[in-house]
Amino acid sequence: MVSKTDDIPASVPNCNPVDLADEAGDGAQDSKETSKTHLKESCGCGHSADTAMVNGDGAHEHTEEDDSKQDGNSETDGGDESNEQEVIVIQDTGFTVKIQAPGTEPFDLQVSPQEMVQEIHQVLMDREDTCHRTCFSLQLDGNVLDNFAELKSIEGLQEGSLLKVVEEPYTVREARIHVRHIRDLLKSLDPSDAYNGVDCNSLSFLSIFTDGDLGDSGKRKKKGNELEQIDCTPPEHILPGSKDRPLVPLQPQNKEWKPMQCLKVLTMSGWNPPPGNRKMHGDLMYLCMVTVEERHVSVTASTRGFYLNQSVNISTSSTTYTFNPKPANPSFLSHSLVELLSQISPAFKKNFTALQKKRVQRHPFERIATPFQVYSWTAPQVDHAMDCVRAEDAYTSRLGYEEHIPGQTRDWNEELQTTRELPRKNLPERLLRERAIFKVHSDFAAAATRGAMAVIDGNVMAINPGEETRMQMFIWNNIFFSLGFDVRDHYRELGGDAAAHVAPTNDLNGVRAYGAVDVEGLYTLGTVVVDYRGYRVTAQSIIPGILEREQEQSVIYGSIDFGKTVVSHSKYLELLEKTSRPLKVQRHNVLNEKSESVELCSSVECKGIIGNDGRHYILDLLRTFPPDLNFLPVDGEELSPESRRQGFPRQHRHHLACLRQELIEAFVEHRYLLFMKMAALQLMQQKANKDAKADIPAITETAEAPSENSADTTQTQTTASDSPTATEAPTDSTSQTESNTSAASQAATAGEENSSRPATNGLVEAAAILNGECKSPLEDPKSREVVLNACKAVGSISNTSFDIRFNPDIFSPGVRFPDDSTDDVQKQKQLLKDAAAFLLSCQIPSLVKDCLDHSALPMDGATLTEALRQRGINIRYLGTVLEFVDKTPAKAQLEHFYRIGISELITRCAKHIFKTYLQGVELSALSAAVSHFLNCFLSSFPDAVAHLPPDELVSRRKSRKRRNRVPGGGDNTAWASLTPNELWKNIASEAQSYYHFTIQCESVDQVVEKYGFQKTTLLREISVKTGIQILIKEYNFDSRHKPAFTEEDILNIFPVVKHVNPKASDAFHFFQSGQAKVQQGFLKEGSELINEALNLFNNVYGAMHVEICACLRLLARLNYIMGDHAEALSNQQKAVLMSERVLGIEHPNTIQEYMHLALYCFANGQLSTALKLLYRARYLMLLVSGEDHPEMALLDSNIGLVLHGVMEYDLSLRFLENALTINTKYHGPRSLKVALSHHLVARVYESKAEFRSALQHEKEGYTIYKNQMGEAHEKTKESSEFLKYLTQQAVALQRTMNEIYKNGSNASITPLKFTAPSMASVLEQLNIINGIIFIPLSQKDLENLKAEVQRRQQLQELGKSEEPTEDRPLELEDKIPID
Repeated sequence: MVSKTDDIPASVPNCNPVDLADEAGDGAQDSKETSKTHLKESCGCGHSADTAMVNGDGAHEHTEEDDSKQDGNSETDGGDESNEQEVIVIQDTGFTVKIQAPGTEPFDLQVSPQEMVQEIHQVLMDREDTCHRTCFSLQLDGNVLDNFAELKSIEGLQEGSLLKVVEEPYTVREARIHVRHIRDLLKSLDPSDAYNGVDCNSLSFLSIFTDGDLGDSGKRKKKGNELEQIDCTPPEHILPGSKDRPLVPLQPQNKEWKPMQCLKVLTMSGWNPPPGNRKMHGDLMYLCMVTVEERHVSVTASTRGFYLNQSVNISTSSTTYTFNPKPANPSFLSHSLVELLSQISPAFKKNFTALQKKRVQRHPFERIATPFQVYSWTAPQVDHAMDCVRAEDAYTSRLGYEEHIPGQTRDWNEELQTTRELPRKNLPERLLRERAIFKVHSDFAAAATRGAMAVIDGNVMAINPGEETRMQMFIWNNIFFSLGFDVRDHYRELGGDAAAHVAPTNDLNGVRAYGAVDVEGLYTLGTVVVDYRGYRVTAQSIIPGILEREQEQSVIYGSIDFGKTVVSHSKYLELLEKTSRPLKVQRHNVLNEKSESVELCSSVECKGIIGNDGRHYILDLLRTFPPDLNFLPVDGEELSPESRRQGFPRQHRHHLACLRQELIEAFVEHRYLLFMKMAALQLMQQKANKDAKADIPAITETAEAPSENSADTTQTQTTASDSPTATEAPTDSTSQTESNTSAASQAATAGEENSSRPATNGLVEAAAILNGECKSPLEDPKSREVVLNACKAVGSISNTSFDIRFNPDIFSPGVRFPDDSTDDVQKQKQLLKDAAAFLLSCQIPSLVKDCLDHSALPMDGATLTEALRQRGINIRYLGTVLEFVDKTPAKAQLEHFYRIGISELITRCAKHIFKTYLQGVELSALSAAVSHFLNCFLSSFPDAVAHLPPDELVSRRKSRKRRNRVPGGGDNTAWASLTPNELWKNIASEAQSYYHFTIQCESVDQVVEKYGFQKTTLLREISVKTGIQILIKEYNFDSRHKPAFTEEDILNIFPVVKHVNPKASDAFHFFQSGQAKVQQGFLKEGSELINEALNLFNNVYGAMHVEICACLRLLARLNYIMGDHAEALSNQQKAVLMSERVLGIEHPNTIQEYMHLALYCFANGQLSTALKLLYRARYLMLLVSGEDHPEMALLDSNIGLVLHGVMEYDLSLRFLENALTINTKYHGPRSLKVALSHHLVARVYESKAEFRSALQHEKEGYTIYKNQMGEAHEKTKESSEFLKYLTQQAVALQRTMNEIYKNGSNASITPLKFTAPSMASVLEQLNIINGIIFIPLSQKDLENLKAEVQRRQQLQELGKSEEPTEDRPLELEDKIPID
C-alpha cells in the first residue's frame, strides 16, 4: 500500500516497517544473531538457541539492491533468500511522486516500488480533494500507466516524476461505480451499516471518550492548568454499589453522526436503460435527485460525464412527468456528480465539504472493513433512508463488487483449492499464499452467510423441490446448502436430528484440523455453518462433477453407510498417513460387508472423492477426533474408576460426542512427561554408580511438542532453560500443529544438526536416547528394555519410541475389526478410557486451579467457553465443572466463575429451546414471537401474553401444501401459548438432561435471587448466542404489571456463523519468539520481532484482525516500559479501536484494552481522558459481568488512584475501598494484593489528614507483609517506614488540636504538611497494580541484565541451577487468542 502523506497516517497498511539503519547501527552485532535464531525459536521443539543453523556462511548482507531479484513477488514487501536462509527485509526504499489532478494544486505522494498503479488510484479516491473522481487514468509524459503494473516496472518513473490525473470517458460500468462511490462518500459517517451488520462495518465508540484522535489532543491542552478543569464525577450508575444497570450508555450518541444532509434523494430513474436512439448519443443511464433546497432534478450520465436534462416534474405525482433526456440549458456538464451538484445546490457544496473534512479526520481503523462481519445486539431506532444502491444490491444476487470479476459468479471451490496450491518454499511465497487463502476464506464466509439467510428466508429455489422441507437442498452462487436435519434416517443410529445438528460443527472442526496440517495434495471443502432463525445451515463449496454422479460411484475411500460397506485407496492412505502423526490418528484395519480386511487412516465416515479436476478431496470429517466415552455408554465396557466416581458414562442426546483436539494434545503431552520420567528413572538407576549428582526434575521439563520429535529430523533435546519457547508458547491446538509442521520442514532445511554440546550429565543423554537420536546406545539391550517398558506403560503404539495415536473407529456402531487386531483394539479402548478419565481428573481441576490463582479470568459466557475449550473441555461438561467448583473448599473465591458458569448453562438451555421454538414461527410473526420468548425468559410479568399478528396476516395454508413451504415459513401459532412458568420448567429439565445439572428455580426472579445475576447480563448472553438485535432503551424487567418487551423492541435477527480462521503462521512464529525474548528481558529484540510480526500479520490479514490487536497491545506495553509513552498511546489506541471493531464494543478483551489505554493516557498527562476511559471500562464491565468480579478490583484501584491524583479524595475512597473488599474476597485476606489495597486506602486517608483511619489500614498491610515476606523484605520495611511517618503526623495533629483547645484563637499553630500526591507517585502505584515493573534501562544495566540471563542459562545447562531465580524482570501475560 501507499503510505499517504496527509489523510491516512502511514501506519495503516503496513505498520512500522523495520528500521534497517537502526538494525545495522547499534544492533549490528546481534542482527546476525537474531536473523539466525528466528526459525529455531519459532518451531517450538526446543533446538538450542546456541547451535547456529548450518547453512553455508550464515552471514546476511542487507543490501538495498535486492529489488532487482524480486520480480514476481508482486504484492509482498519482497524478501531476500540469501543461501536458502530466510531473513526478512522489508524494502522501504520509497520515493516521492508529484500528482497533478484537474482543478487542484500538484501534491506529493510517497510510494514504494512494490506497489501497483491501482493503489495510487485507491489513495486518490480516498483523499479529501480528489475523492469525487473514480473514472480517470494516470499518465506519465503522456503515456497511460497500466493499472496492474508495479511501479518499479514503469520506465522513467522516479523521485519527483509528475503523474497527471486525466479524466476518461465513462462506460455503464464506470458510471455505476461512480454513483456507488458517491453514495459511499455521502454515507461515510452514517453508522447504519454497522447496526444492520452489512459490508463488514462495525461500531466503535472510542473517539467519543477521547474527543477524536489521542495523538492531537495531547498537544492541544496545556498541561499546567489541567487539574482545575477536570470534572471527575462519574455518572451515578458507575459508582460502586449502584444497582442500576442502564443499557443506553452502551452506545453513546456521537454528535458527529447527526448526518449533515447533502442531498435528499439520489435514485436510479425509472426510465432506465436508455432507448436505442439515446444510446447512440452516449446516454448511459438516468438519475433522479432531490436537493436539500427541494429542487427536483433529472440527470443524464453520458460517456462525457453528468448533465442536467430536460425532463420535468411538474407536480409530485409521477403521471405528469415528461421524459426528455436532452441536455437542459445550462446543462452543467461535469465529469463528476459532486461537481455537478455543487453548482446547482449551495447546501450540497457546503455540507459535502464539511462531511469530507470530518471523514478524513476519523481514525482509519474506524472505517476500514473487518475481515468477518461483527453484529451488534443492540441498536437505536434508525430512520430508514432511501438508497438506490442498497435497493439494487438486494435484488441482484451479486455479492459486493462481483461485476468487477470477469466471468460473473465465483467458482468458490476452484478459488479455495487454487490458493492452497500456491508455492510456499520461502517467506514471500508463503505470505502471498496465506494472504490469498485468508482473503478467499473471508469472502467465502460472507457469501455463504448471505446464501444461508436467503435459503431460510425462502429466496432460493431448492434443487429437489418435490421433497419435504427438511430434506431440501439448495445451490446458490456456486455454494451447496443443506439443513441440519436427519435426512433419510442417515443418523438414525447416532441420535437422529440431535446428531444431524451437531455433525456439521464436528465436520467443521475436522476441516479446521486438516487445514492446519496443510498436507500438499489433500483437499477439504470450504465449510461454513450458519445458525439462523432456529435452523442450522451447512454451506459447502462444490466438488467439480459430484452433482453429475451418484455418490456410490464417486466415493473411492471410506464408507457412505457408516461402515457397512468400506473401500480404501492407496493414494488416500499415502496422503492421510502424512496427517496421522500431527492429528494422532492411528492407521487401522476394518472389515467390509464381505468380511475382508480394509486398511484406513481415518474414521470410516471420512469419504475420499476424486473430483473432475483430479484433486483428492476428503469430506465428512465429523469423527476426526476419537469418541468421548464419558458420554457414550457401551454395553460390557467399564470406564476407569475416576470416571465412574463422577457418575459417568452418561447418556447423551447423540453418539457423536468427540474429544477436542486440545484435549488430545494435552493428554499426549501428559503421557510424554510420564514416559520421560519413567525412562529417566530407570536409566538413572542404571547409571547411579557412575554419576550420582545429576538432578532428576530437569528432565520433566524438556522440550515442548513432545511426540513430534520424529527420528528422521534429528533434533537436539535440551533442558527447559534453552528453549524459552517451550515454556512460553501457548499450547493451543492450532499453534501446536503449526509448529509441528514447520518444525519438520525447517529442521530438514537446517541440514542434519547434531548435538553440538558435550553431554554434561546423564539427563541430556537420556533425553537423546529416548528420542532415538544417538543410534549407538539403543543397541544396548538395557536401554532398549527401558524404552520398551516405558512405551508399554504409557500406551505408545510403537515399542521403540514414544508415539500415541487414537483409532477414531473404536466404539463406532456398525464398524467391525479383524480378529488379528483384537489386542490392538483392546489397547485403543484402554487409551480412550484413560483420555476420558484424564479430562475429569486433570483438565477440569487444572481449569479450576487456574481460576483460583487468577491466571484464567473469564468475564462472560464467551470467555468462559474459550477457557474450557483451550483446555480441551467440551461445553457438555459445564455441569460437571460447576459441580466440581461447588465441592471445592475455596468455593467463595470462585463465586464469579460459578455465577458466569450457571448463567452460561441457563442461556445455553434457553438457546436450545429457542431454536425449536423459532422453527414454528412464520415470518410475519417473527418479532412478536421473539419478544414473547424474551418476556417469558426475563420479565417478572407473570402472565406474558403473545401479540398474534392481525388475522389477515396469519397464513391460511393448509397441510396439503406443506411440501413446498420454504424452510423458514412455519405457519402455526403454537409459539404463542408459551408461558414463563413453562419456559423455566423446560430450562430446568434441559439443564438436567443435557448438562446433568440441577437448577431448582421456577422463574427468572428466583434465579436472579439465588445466583445473583443481572437481567441485563442474561439479556446480552441470550441475544449474542441467538443473533437477536434489540432496541437500545431502558427495559423495566421487574414490573409485575406489564411485559418488558414489545414487538417493536425487536429490531433484527442475525445469523450466528462458524467458520475456519486461516492463520498467518510465519507472523505467529515471530510473535511467539518476540514474546519469548521479552520474557527473558530482551526488550529491544523482542519489540523488533513483534514489529516484524505486525508487518507480516498486516501482509496476510490486512489491517484488521484479532491477532493484530494482540500484537499492538504487546507493542504498546513494550513502548511504555521502554519509556516511549507517546508511541505506547498510539499503538494502544489502535488496539482499542480494533478490538471494538473486530470483537465487539463490550467484549471482555475490549474492556481490558480500555484499561491499558487509560494508563498510557495518564502517563501522557491526559488525566480527564484517562478517567473517561476507566469509567467506560467500568460501565462495560458492570454490564457484562456485574460488580462482583476479581477484575473489578483492578479497575477500581485504577480509578481510585487517578481520582487520588486529581485530589478527589472522597470519590477515590469509594472506589479503593470497593477494590479492597473484592480483593479480600477473591484473593483471601492474607494476600499481597490485599496488603497493597490497604496501603492505597491509607495513602488517601493520609491526604485527607484522617490519620487514625490511615494508620489502621497501613497496619493491616504491614501485618500481611510481615507474615508473608518476613521482616527483612523491602516491602515490609517500606510499610513500617510509612507507619512511623503516619504516627508522627497523627501526633503532630493531636498536639495542634490540644494547643487550640488550650489557648483558643491566639494559639501558635505549626503548619501541618498536607500532601497532595505527586503525579509521579500515583503513576508508580498505577504501574505496580497493573503488573508493570520498571527496570531503569541504561545501556549498562541492559548489558548486565543480558550477562545475568546468559549466566543463568549456562548454569542451568550444567544442570546445577543455583537458588530459584527471582521473578523475571518483566511478565507480560499477553497471548494471542486462538479459536
